[in-house]
Amino acid sequence: MITTSIVIVIALIIYVIAYFGYARRVIERKIVKPSPTRKTPAHKFYDGVDYVPTNKYVLMGHHFASIAGAGPIVGPALAMGWGWGLPLLWIWFGNVFIGAVHDYLSLMASVRYDGKSIQWIAGRVISERMGKAFSLFIYFALLLVIAAFGAVIGHLFVKLPMVATASMTQILLAVLLGILLYKISMRIEAGAVVAAILIIISVVIASVIPVKMNYQGWVIVLLVYTIIAASLPVWVLLQPRDFMNSLLLYFGLLIGVIGLIVLFGTMKLPVYTDFSAPVLGAPSPFWPIVPLIIACGALSGFHSLVASGTTSKQLDSELSGLMVGAGSMFAEGLLSTIVVASIAAMLPFIVLNPHVFGLKIDWAKLHVDPQKFVSDPIVFGQKYAIVAKKALGGPASVFAMSFGAAVGKALNLPIKVLSIFAGLWIASFALTTLDTTVRLARFSWSEIMEYIRLEKTVLNNKWVASAIAAILGFGLAWTGAYLVLWPAFSGINQMLASIAMMTIAAWVIKDLKAPKRYQITVIAPALFLWITVTLALILFVGYIAPTVIIKKGGLTLLTVEIITVLELAFNFVLLREFLKVWRSEETTV
Repeated sequence: MITTSIVIVIALIIYVIAYFGYARRVIERKIVKPSPTRKTPAHKFYDGVDYVPTNKYVLMGHHFASIAGAGPIVGPALAMGWGWGLPLLWIWFGNVFIGAVHDYLSLMASVRYDGKSIQWIAGRVISERMGKAFSLFIYFALLLVIAAFGAVIGHLFVKLPMVATASMTQILLAVLLGILLYKISMRIEAGAVVAAILIIISVVIASVIPVKMNYQGWVIVLLVYTIIAASLPVWVLLQPRDFMNSLLLYFGLLIGVIGLIVLFGTMKLPVYTDFSAPVLGAPSPFWPIVPLIIACGALSGFHSLVASGTTSKQLDSELSGLMVGAGSMFAEGLLSTIVVASIAAMLPFIVLNPHVFGLKIDWAKLHVDPQKFVSDPIVFGQKYAIVAKKALGGPASVFAMSFGAAVGKALNLPIKVLSIFAGLWIASFALTTLDTTVRLARFSWSEIMEYIRLEKTVLNNKWVASAIAAILGFGLAWTGAYLVLWPAFSGINQMLASIAMMTIAAWVIKDLKAPKRYQITVIAPALFLWITVTLALILFVGYIAPTVIIKKGGLTLLTVEIITVLELAFNFVLLREFLKVWRSEETTV
């Protein structure tokens, strides 16, 4: 039998070899060829607000926390309907050959182009028309991210007031940490100790004074917070808060790895259920649908926006790029591996012992036999999505309980306490992604204003730009429309990855003039991703979405169809523009 220990050890071996072998020796040294003497945008355009040279460990914390969000947890947790084997293979394959390449090259392309965004670079290396269309596409995608993560956090804060208090307290204490690190010049080691103490203080305060508020109240609080966070200099709040969150993140990864190795727990859930299990509410073939489910953890287009949006403006040296870009992606893959292993090993325990977590499950109402659910692959594949949603509180809750049970049993620690810690972990991810997204939307808005020649108007003011993005995004969260648009957003996210891969492939061909044997390491995954995402969107718009509409009815669900068709049209335009560049360079050579 395969155990959690074996899975985690295999993952660690894969990522060590991938980082020091493939990423460093091929992608970094043969293609990018970074130089410690070449000035990065953080030094060339230092402004104390967005362009700030940052310690590579602090920057990796910011980048890792920003790209992680709830995606590497929710996606793999949803994908368990296919069994744990196929999702795990996709995480490892996608992470090494697509995700890490995508993230590192997106970061370095932006660094070489003075911190410009990936959409600006697309306009430079592919075509100006492509860059302008890409900017509009990304801006609206970012609004959907704000809506989705804003709603996730709002509902989480309502259900877990202690997590809300801890998160808000950490934000206030992060300002203190920022002063200590950047104004008093505290050493990074001492800063880590202070950050750990501040995290503990926030948890203690939360346990004594849990803040309770309704959903709309939290939406307003988060709206105001994100406007402020996106407009302040990065050293005031963004960097120190992300540094604190990164410590929480690293600690969670550490105890997760140790716990799952020590647990030596059998992966009790089915390794495989059905290639077309109803993961999206209708039969959903693993390929090509998988990138619409498992995005972050394997690959994600949002990462290119973070890499070229905030991270490239803070990179102190080109030599730090591999650790920040590829290293963060591998760490995220490890997180998704922990999610799969935790759920595969401990979900049967949760289902058969719901009282441990205070759950009351009416199995008769769900028309599910719990014993068959955890032992019969066919039953599990058909019923997992329903049970996870209606009985276990959703995929994030499934992970929180599984993580708490796995680590608690392995290290003899309180299961419920560790489950709450996992909930705080998820909230920290989502909150970091939220305010980073508003800042990225501000950058994207600025580029749009430049295109239409309004860059010198009040509309391009950073506070105004941040407010516009936050109000539009949280407006969607307020109305609940994001719930209908979420499947389309998944497609947008992965199409962003496809566009970014095409863009950096063009950069590698045109600007870096990489040897053809190394160009293939970028071109091959770019084309594979384009084919996969395009087929997934065609299948989604042609079969899965109509099936859901027929089952549930409602005009609003039709919106998903319309948006996905627009995505597909843009995707084919992208391929045509990229092939023009490729043929042009081939002819020149």
